[in-house]
Amino acid sequence: MISSNDFRPGVSIVLDGSVWRVVEFLHVKPGKGSAFVRTKLKNVQNGSVVEKTFRAGETVPQATLEKSTMQHTYKEGDEFVFMDMETYEEGRLSAAQIGDRVKYLKEGMEANVIRWGEQVLEVELPNSVVLEVVQTDPGVKGDTATGGTKPAVLETGATVMVPLFISQGERIKIDTRDDKYLGREGKE
Repeated sequence: MISSNDFRPGVSIVLDGSVWRVVEFLHVKPGKGSAFVRTKLKNVQNGSVVEKTFRAGETVPQATLEKSTMQHTYKEGDEFVFMDMETYEEGRLSAAQIGDRVKYLKEGMEANVIRWGEQVLEVELPNSVVLEVVQTDPGVKGDTATGGTKPAVLETGATVMVPLFISQGERIKIDTRDDKYLGREGKE
């Protein structure tokens, strides 16, 4: 159990059978009446956000989350096979469990898998990944670094917008949180 007085951003609690993460909190002590804690909570499973008020000192169950580092080894059918880096046990996750960042998942990549009991809540990929451009329109002489952008298909199948001077076969760095181009990477 955790007291509402101990809420901080990132704290996970259990409400109505779901895991919620505290995004924001504010202790309010009105001149008249008892103090309360106004919070903004994000559902870890489906991403919905709610605002909820708790009495000061009210206790709620704290969610015990387990985080393990796993490496994506291969894809079998619609499932992605991961190996736990500590126990070397294999586990399988579906694209739905991994979420929309699945488009950046490459064999050999490590990810943090967050579980609540046996249920997978979240799969955290690295904030940035380096991938090869497998298809994009050719650059034309005179294209500048400050010019427009064009779509490029990466080796994982993801499509991102890149500057006009990027050509097929180049390795580029992408921010997996907002699909933004971060720069070129050297050849391996």
